[in-house]
Amino acid sequence: MIAAAAEHDEARGGMLAANIAHFARALREAGVPLGPGAVLDALAAVEAAGIGDREDFYATLHAVFVKKHEHSLLFDQAFNIFWKRKNLLEKLIAMLSPQAPSNRPPQRAEAGASRVADALFKSAADEGKAAPSLDLDARFTMSDVEILRSKDFAQMSAAEIEQARKLIKALMMPEDRRRTRRFAPSTARLERIDARKSFRRSLQPGGKIDLEFRAPVERPPPIVALCDISGSMSEYTRLFLHFLHALSETRRVSTFLFGTRLTNVTRAMAARDPDDALARCSTLAVDWSGGTRIGEAVAKFNRDWSRRVLAQGAIVLIFTDGLERDSLPRLSAEMERLRKSSRKVIWVNPLLRFDGFSAKAQGVRAMLPHVDAFRPIHNLMSMAELCKALAGSAERSREPKAWLREAVA
Repeated sequence: MIAAAAEHDEARGGMLAANIAHFARALREAGVPLGPGAVLDALAAVEAAGIGDREDFYATLHAVFVKKHEHSLLFDQAFNIFWKRKNLLEKLIAMLSPQAPSNRPPQRAEAGASRVADALFKSAADEGKAAPSLDLDARFTMSDVEILRSKDFAQMSAAEIEQARKLIKALMMPEDRRRTRRFAPSTARLERIDARKSFRRSLQPGGKIDLEFRAPVERPPPIVALCDISGSMSEYTRLFLHFLHALSETRRVSTFLFGTRLTNVTRAMAARDPDDALARCSTLAVDWSGGTRIGEAVAKFNRDWSRRVLAQGAIVLIFTDGLERDSLPRLSAEMERLRKSSRKVIWVNPLLRFDGFSAKAQGVRAMLPHVDAFRPIHNLMSMAELCKALAGSAERSREPKAWLREAVA
């Protein structure tokens, strides 16, 4: 009897260990770096702490597997799906079944859900298979790259996000060189004569004076990015930081992250490898995936950093959804000050991906009067359009104040 009970406990422990190992493999597929040592540590932690209830089991595995703030979101999705797979299966069956059209507004995709589901239910037989190519017909089908260009960042799997990073690096960055106040030596005979260099050359033997000329220096205007890293924006912010990293190869880019506080990550973004740059950013920004205080963040930027980085006609990119409820008068005043200190303010907002978006939120209404452009930023196509806007091409987006008039009407 005792031997049978021991065999039963061993079988239960073996099944739990196998499930924890499978769960760790799924997390690794979803983008969380885990090795065999982490699995052994998780087994030892569960054995020492005991399973207890669901919250205790969650806390034990979270303490072992999650080492960075950005991995908490993926862990939560994987834990809810893996340890309660029956509900997910019912949802998948409901999605595959024919449904009647609904007039309800579209639901926002949960960040990381597609990536985690991909990792959890990826069969071993599928790992060796090459992804099917969709380049079949020129009229009735689209290639996988075209589909990826229009796919929402929050709905991408881990493999699609990796491909999106490569496409972001290959984007045609804007070439909008503008004349500055500085001059440099030039061989062209322009109107400005370099008197100092010309007279210095006249001192040479021979008595011949050869005039030297100077031409104005042309440089692309610097970019200053204020990026929201709150819980509702973090999934989009990571890929936007990849875009800023690629943009920094052609011009000076100053990057600031804000949630409940403002963090300057410009030096961290200077790393040559974009993944290394994002890892450094997540280490510096302790409020990643937390709350958001847009007004306080813009006020701190205006007070501590605007005079340092808003020189030479800088363009400001504000990356946020604008869902601010506190200190709205202060937010409006600080946005007005920011607009007066910069060449142009471009607000990029993932919420514009919804056709039914309306500027009814108080934070959105406080910010819109003080921006020059209001653009979507939820997929690769919108990033390419942003590059064209930075290059000085004609704006296709509506005037920001038109959103306010439409909301009032």
